[in-house]
Amino acid sequence: MDLPYVPPTRDAALSQALAAAIDNKTKPRGSLGMLETLAQQAGLIQKTISPRLQGASMLVFAGDHGVVDEGVSAYPQSVTWQMVENFLAGGAAINVFARQNGMALHIVDAGVNHDFGKRDGLISRKVGPGTRNFSNTPAMTASECDMALRHGMALVNDLATKVNVLGFGEMGIGNTTAAAAIIHKLADTPIADCVGAGTGLSPDAVLHKGRVIEMAVAHHAHVSEPLDVLATFGGFEIAMMAGAMLKAAEQRMILLIDGFIVTSALLVAARLQPSISDYCVFCHCSDEHGHRHVLEKLDATPLLQLDLRLGEGTGCALALPIVQAAVNFLCEMATFDSAQVSVKSEPL
Repeated sequence: MDLPYVPPTRDAALSQALAAAIDNKTKPRGSLGMLETLAQQAGLIQKTISPRLQGASMLVFAGDHGVVDEGVSAYPQSVTWQMVENFLAGGAAINVFARQNGMALHIVDAGVNHDFGKRDGLISRKVGPGTRNFSNTPAMTASECDMALRHGMALVNDLATKVNVLGFGEMGIGNTTAAAAIIHKLADTPIADCVGAGTGLSPDAVLHKGRVIEMAVAHHAHVSEPLDVLATFGGFEIAMMAGAMLKAAEQRMILLIDGFIVTSALLVAARLQPSISDYCVFCHCSDEHGHRHVLEKLDATPLLQLDLRLGEGTGCALALPIVQAAVNFLCEMATFDSAQVSVKSEPL
């Protein structure tokens, strides 16, 4: 399939102009720390020294996973659709945080094993009623994976004229197992470093989850290309996120990346279009075992360390005010000249 092209944001002249604008604010150089890095990133993404956040939306993709048949989750598969109902009722953590920070929230049925019917607030892009059990067969066919990617791209096209910041969240019982397999294959990270408690597994259950992944990887040992890895081990929600991320970066949006599962989708996108990382704000380091390892592989510095492992895009909603603060100080803070504040005196 033809994938979106994601150009690098590198621009030496603009980068120098942004650095000068940041350094001329009424503060010691570097004193706003990561906010200064974020402000420069936003300027490079938007190709201006005066970036603006024109609205932020959160996309939460939901999908079920056949690998739950192997006993890899502490919760039954039915929790996926029950949590979608909770999202639609406005009662989940992501609803609370999105409301608090003025984010439009969109819930996407990428492949939940449930018939929701036509519902207000639910975007139906169901590829199928969940993926297959990848311990013995690929989770998706190539055509299903392609469809999920295309649906993700189309969703972003629909939002591109309304917002320029997009957060990514997910819901899917079993998806930490899928994410761990993807990260193991694409980041060359040992399985033991990818597997965590997910929804709250006991230590013995975590070991079992690791063994399931080990056997599945051995069964699909020939798989190595990013899209093949995605189709073999991924979920419909992970594939749809990867497509949406690629299209969002092509549209020069700021991408808010949540935790472990969302980062696995970003890893697929980054193996297809490496420059996508230029557009990403890595919102937090998840408490899910393995997230730190994949962030290191991506050379990514997370904004927050709150020991979150909920998913849903919660880290994105919590990080949005920090991104807004970075843009605001660049555009609104006085300069030394405008405020008639003396600059630093260098020693003779």
